[in-house]
Amino acid sequence: MVREYIARDPRTGKPIQTGSRKAKEISFVPIEGPWSALVAGDAMSLAEGTLLSREVDWMGEPHTMTKAGGVRALSTVPQSMVIPAHRLLLQAMEDTEPSVRVAALEVLPEFAVRRSEDLFDWLSVLLDDEHAAVRTAASEALARAAPTFPSGVQSSLENELRSPEPHRQKMAWKGLKDLAETWPEVVADHVDTLMLEPDVELRRKAAGLLRKILSKNSPAVWDLISWALNDDDAKVRRTAAKTLPSLANHDVRLATMFAERAIADPDAEVRLAAIKAVQRLDKGHGRARDLILGGARSKDIRVRRACIDLLPRIMGEDELRILATDLLRTESDEALIKSLMDMRFDASLEGTEAEKNAALAPALPVPEIDKEVAQSQGKNVGLLGINRPRPESQADGPSSEPPASVSPTPIPKVERRPTQDEIMGYMDDDEDDDMFDGPDEDLF
Repeated sequence: MVREYIARDPRTGKPIQTGSRKAKEISFVPIEGPWSALVAGDAMSLAEGTLLSREVDWMGEPHTMTKAGGVRALSTVPQSMVIPAHRLLLQAMEDTEPSVRVAALEVLPEFAVRRSEDLFDWLSVLLDDEHAAVRTAASEALARAAPTFPSGVQSSLENELRSPEPHRQKMAWKGLKDLAETWPEVVADHVDTLMLEPDVELRRKAAGLLRKILSKNSPAVWDLISWALNDDDAKVRRTAAKTLPSLANHDVRLATMFAERAIADPDAEVRLAAIKAVQRLDKGHGRARDLILGGARSKDIRVRRACIDLLPRIMGEDELRILATDLLRTESDEALIKSLMDMRFDASLEGTEAEKNAALAPALPVPEIDKEVAQSQGKNVGLLGINRPRPESQADGPSSEPPASVSPTPIPKVERRPTQDEIMGYMDDDEDDDMFDGPDEDLF
């Protein structure tokens, strides 16, 4: 019998924001039983004591309802009967019969949605009741009411969280965890005080709530994470460090600062959680890069392994080979040595003949469509320009005109060189005359 409830402030009575519908329904699923078969008038009469018992049929079986059953059925009365039902519920809180007080506590969380005046004051009183059954019922009522009425149960919750009785403390922590779904800022206030407790168990449990309230994304939550990372107890620091990967999704700057602190923690689990946070950070960020480079030389093998695996993501090939060579000088783990050797390997210099040739292989051919696009834009493809002007005979197709004559290559002029005799002056005068004079006229 789940209804739509309207949560109201316990002091003002005005509707309050309670978070999601799912959280409200989980907090106030009515406790059903034979009393659910009672009509409103009989329930009021039984709770008041004017009616001693009433027979009802529930799940095919007869049941006898008494005063305790009538008190449990008060939450089912119509709205017009809420005020007298509220008065009867307060009277049941101080009834001399423990079973009646238990019944009043069981119905308190769902009835408080309709009218809560003075109910939580009685709840704080019954938490210390002399009967164990009443104290147990009060602790369970506190856990159920906490997600919707944080102000009404604040002081009671603070005390129960530190109770020496295991059951009471367990129920209080359950209520605080459920409260984180609806009012994370209120849980942050509780965690703030719990982190100052000398009891290490309380601090450990408080640190376990940091992940639930991280979605609030407020400076108060960031301070809590920072304090937890500085705690003396290693388990507290581990729990806080495990929130850093989630924090990296909300605030990279803060996650980087906290990871920088956690990566130097003496506890290995804290350092490993810091590395997981670094893996979610922006690898190109300067501080994150420095964290990875520093972690690659860490004494913790798990930190070194995680950071070395990240090196190819933040460095180029040449820079990576130089760093891998440097890290190999001090690395002793065989698996990491193999990884660093692979990072240092240069196929173009140390590979097989096929690997070396692959590095020298020609570029892939340019697709025809890319050539056409480049040509349309007046660009060149490859070594030869595709937009080089062509002769008219090729540009306009075949021509019937003969090609223009090609001028012959000029032949260099040959000059006659003088003979040795001419140089020495041995030529006769007659010979000169015969050579240079004209023909003899007597012969003609």
